Amino acid sequence: LFVRGLLAPLSSGEALAAAAQIPDEIMGVPMKRVKDGKVYWVAAAISSFGFTVNHRRLKDYNLSAPRSWMDLASPEMGRPLVQFGTPALSIADPTQSTSHTRMYEIILQKYGWEKGWRVLTLMAANAEVYPGSEAARDAVIRGDVAVGITIDFYGYTAMMLNPDCEYIIPPNESIVNGDPIALVKGSKNPEAAQAFIAWVLTDGQKLWLDPSINRLPANPRVFDTPEGRKREDLRRAYEATLKTPSIAFNDTLALAYELVMQWYFRSTLVDVNDHLKAAWKALLSRYFKGAIPRERFEAYVANLTSLLTFVDPATQKKVTFTEDYAISIAPKFAEDAAYRDALITAWKQAAVAKYDGLLRELGG
Repeated sequence: LFVRGLLAPLSSGEALAAAAQIPDEIMGVPMKRVKDGKVYWVAAAISSFGFTVNHRRLKDYNLSAPRSWMDLASPEMGRPLVQFGTPALSIADPTQSTSHTRMYEIILQKYGWEKGWRVLTLMAANAEVYPGSEAARDAVIRGDVAVGITIDFYGYTAMMLNPDCEYIIPPNESIVNGDPIALVKGSKNPEAAQAFIAWVLTDGQKLWLDPSINRLPANPRVFDTPEGRKREDLRRAYEATLKTPSIAFNDTLALAYELVMQWYFRSTLVDVNDHLKAAWKALLSRYFKGAIPRERFEAYVANLTSLLTFVDPATQKKVTFTEDYAISIAPKFAEDAAYRDALITAWKQAAVAKYDGLLRELGG
């Protein structure tokens, strides 16, 4: 909205005084948008991204608590799939979850496009894919899975509902987001709007402390209120978040390919997940039995997780799903429904051909 010129700067003394109580940045991430000395938006809450574990279920599966996104893509995380026929991980369809979309983007930027998609592919192979982020989190609370990727306040809620649960921020593999509030340009009631913004940034911060919400406030002064002193657990979570090293995240880059990334993920990892899981399970089964040496196993994994090559329906040329390609087609993908549908079909067909081909090669 700011980039499109749709926000007005804060101008009332009350709103500016409230904004001054919010840190200018947290872990290097701006908590305010300032241009020419004017404040256009301010973070009303902060959030991080990681995973929520169920320690009891981890123990059942003889798994260690993960500390990185790579741990979620490991053969060990896939072992319960082979031994018990059930995934140990929960993730969500990115077309149905903005928080999971952001986590996938974090992975792509942390590891780079090619390696990032390898990690995402194996995460999907190890996972039960849920339609939304709440369902993915609830599976951890119930113990249906041992680990689920979550935004922070989903993890804190899980910890309140089930003491076996713990929210983990992977060090150097997450970001701290400031979730902003702003005055819309052309507001018919700018004084009242700014009074509301001032309230949200001060006394209204107490709402985040509600046990049914569990968000981290942007204004740390709320922890010094009577309500804040009752939530020492959230204060500790806030302090831990500030100490956890983050990655440099390029939001402009993420937005440049976001819609294409979401649908490539859905087409190749969600809609045909049964084909992916069958190939991965067969490969792991043979590897765990010692029927496949490590070097050959890694070659199979490299093939399974490689970026797809397919025919672009607009050009009829064979292309590979590189980052540059994803960015280049983003406008047409968003605007041309027929092109989008044809591309999704091409992705699904290419993915199924690869997964089923590996399964046949393994004798599955």
